[in-house]
Amino acid sequence: MAQIDTGSPASRGRATNHDLPLVPFIDFLLCLVSFLLITAVWSQMARVEASANVPGKQCDDGPCKDEKPKRLHVEVKEKKFALAWKQGETVLATAEVERRPVRTETGDVRYPELEQRLAEEWQSQGVHKSPTDDKSDQAVLHSQNDTEFGELVAVMDALHAQRRERRVGSAVAQVPAFAVTFAAN
Repeated sequence: MAQIDTGSPASRGRATNHDLPLVPFIDFLLCLVSFLLITAVWSQMARVEASANVPGKQCDDGPCKDEKPKRLHVEVKEKKFALAWKQGETVLATAEVERRPVRTETGDVRYPELEQRLAEEWQSQGVHKSPTDDKSDQAVLHSQNDTEFGELVAVMDALHAQRRERRVGSAVAQVPAFAVTFAAN
């Protein structure tokens, strides 16, 4: 225990010499420091980065800031799908497709009209079509928070149904034409 000594005995009133319990105080401080360190680490790990920005073309010194890639934005609305090709904030082309779900034998949802329209859009507006091009066109999926998971999977399946040939050396493979990402609300 530590003691504070004032050097003079108190003749009246309260005593001026006190014992301070330093061990419990040090224990409390160590617990507080360890708690703060642990929560600081876990709060960093609990973050989820959500962004509609997909990595673009790489320049020699990192991503190119000046060039804005052309992207297909697919918005899931209540009765239709709104398709828009954008380059930055500029809208280049738009289209709409009725939202008519088709149920498979297993109960899955499919959108064949959307799949057909996406193929037409990619053929007319797609950028990365060359078999030697290692990049894919970017599609950004916009949806409401209450959209069912099965319907989102059906839209992503329609986006991945469009395939293109890709060559690496002598190997040839069919890869999805679109790289899909979600837009954050």
